[in-house]
Amino acid sequence: MAKVKITQVRSTIDRPEVQKRTITALGLGKINRSVEVELNGAIAGMIRKVNHLVRVEEL
Repeated sequence: MAKVKITQVRSTIDRPEVQKRTITALGLGKINRSVEVELNGAIAGMIRKVNHLVRVEEL
């Protein structure tokens, strides 16, 4: 599986609770915080739900 770097670029203020929980589940929570994760089906779905709040780079 490929690794991806996910960086939060927008705030979760005034976002639905499910989007806030998805950001937390990805290991983010503050703007400009990044995590490197293995890309699988679950992670891809989470990224799709909050793609307007994050930037994704393939490693």
